[in-house]
Order: sequence, then C-alpha cells, then structure tokens
Amino acid sequence: MLKIENVNQYYGQSHILWDLDFDLKSGTCGCLLGRNGVGKTTLLKCITGLLPVRSGTIHLDGKDITRASTENRARAGIGYVPQGREIFPLLTVEENLRISLGARSDGARRIPAHIYELFPVLKDMHSRRGGDLSGGQQQQLAIGRALVLDPKLLILDEPTEGIQPNIVRDIGEVIRKLNNELGLTVLLVEQKLPFARKVADDFFIMERGRMVATGAMTDLNDDHIKTYLSV
Repeated sequence: MLKIENVNQYYGQSHILWDLDFDLKSGTCGCLLGRNGVGKTTLLKCITGLLPVRSGTIHLDGKDITRASTENRARAGIGYVPQGREIFPLLTVEENLRISLGARSDGARRIPAHIYELFPVLKDMHSRRGGDLSGGQQQQLAIGRALVLDPKLLILDEPTEGIQPNIVRDIGEVIRKLNNELGLTVLLVEQKLPFARKVADDFFIMERGRMVATGAMTDLNDDHIKTYLSV
C-alpha cells in the first residue's frame, strides 16, 4: 500500500530524515513510534506532500507520488488528520465536512452517510461551529473530514492527544472498524502505548530520523521500549 524508500529530508542544513525505508501493508494499521523530535511528523508531511523530499521515493498502491502535489495525493487516496486537528473553527460541522468533497476523485457532492454513523455526535451537532466543540469532538470532526475523501490510506498524527478517555476509546473502536470491516489502511503516530497496542497491527520505531525497529505489534518488547521510547 505505502512504500517509502531511501527518503532524505532537510530543514535548511539540518538532516532530518536519513535514508528512511518502510512498507505499510494494505488493510493494516501501522503505528509510528519514537520520542519527540525524531522526525515522525516530518515523515507524515513528506507522505502527504506538505514537505518535499530531498531524495528517495514514495509509492502509494504501486504508483510513484514522490513529486505529486498535496491535492493530487488526496485525490489518489490519502486522508490526513494533522496533530492539533486544524479544523475551521468558524465553519459549522457540516461545512467542515463538505470542504473535503472537492478533493474526491468521484466528484460526489454529498457527505457519505457512514461518516455520521461512525461519529453520531457530528450529525447531532452538524449546524454548530467547529470552534464550539470540545477537543474530543473536534478530533472526531477532523477524522470525519479526512474520511469524506473516501481515502485508501488514513494518516493520523497523535489522535489521542488531549482527548478525554471515553472519546479515546471511541476513536480506537472506529480505527479497528475501518481496518477490519472496511479494509482501510491506517498509519498513526501515537505516544500512548496501551492505545497503540490495542489498535495497531505493526510498529515502526524511529530514532534520530532513521527507522531502527519494525515488526508485529505483538513483538514490541521491553527492550524496544527502554531503548527507543522511554523518557
């Protein structure tokens, strides 16, 4: 589904991503792990086209998207929920969702019914402004907005950050449903290991801009945690 090969990226003279490789299998949920500042969000921005790569390639479903625009990557099937959600606070819930319709490849002009089925609160609050929602509700709105695209790959950057436990649980259930019932591929950055273990099939650990360990989530062990994740 998503194949990253020898990707390098710089901020000015600072080398951020170093010959980075990984392969996310179709229909799975992969979790990108690592301490703060190791390059996880930078990698996500390279995948979505928000940052260019200096070298290397990015393939989605076998198609080279390394030089594609962010808009064309969305049309190709990448949905992105950034850290901090970045919803439009002065627009209503419905207006926030409808914005993504313009990037659908099939030209659909109606919000898919399953968005409201996954997140009933968005239907109940469809006429409220996004900025009036709680943090957890805004996170659900951000995920719903990405799903309006009808993506093949959903990318989530810290989806549980600052969210109340009951909505964290709901988001976890939605991710597993998207995986298991709809076959959607998910890549997430997550700091909460219990959540990551619950929803992810595979892990990818980054350290100083490099991929240092990968495997099935069931194989994530205490040595991995002590060496690469403990603060």
